[in-house]
Amino acid sequence: MTDKPFLNQVFSPSRFTKEELEKILPKYEQVYFTKNQFLLTEGKTANHYWFIESGFIRSYAIDTEGNDVSTNFYAVGDTVIDWPSFFLRKPSRENIQALTDCVCWQLDFDTFQSLFHSIEAFREQGRTTLVGSYFALKNHSISMITDPAKDRYKKLVSEKPEILQNVSLKQIATFLGITDTSLSRIRKEIANEI
Repeated sequence: MTDKPFLNQVFSPSRFTKEELEKILPKYEQVYFTKNQFLLTEGKTANHYWFIESGFIRSYAIDTEGNDVSTNFYAVGDTVIDWPSFFLRKPSRENIQALTDCVCWQLDFDTFQSLFHSIEAFREQGRTTLVGSYFALKNHSISMITDPAKDRYKKLVSEKPEILQNVSLKQIATFLGITDTSLSRIRKEIANEI
């Protein structure tokens, strides 16, 4: 399956047999999203998830005042999925939107279920991804309560250094739970420290 080198990185031959890879890799479809295109909109049920080969994607929800608030950012190698909507078959409460042109690998729900129930290594990788996503979400929730905004910003930039080239400061500020003005001040402080 050398025609899908990116997927060979996602599904490492050290964890999957050749036969398993021959069942898994052809099921993924390469798809392209243009800047600002939606992968999923609020109210729709997620029928796909994606691996990002190139580009940058954001998920966001609309708050009670009608403002969009960033809930996550996804970069190369990340799995883009609305877990509750995909697995519980419920309408999404988020929007998922391409912030740049993107190349992704897509899998639909029914095919995922078939692979999940028939290939143990695929099931284990899925569980590992879900647990990792849960830990990241939990850490972000705790960080919003316990860490100063400046530390939250530094952590985000260290984990996703390409974020500043691909995401507006307003979108980053909403993810960090601060105003644009506060973010500008934090960025100035950090610049002065260097």
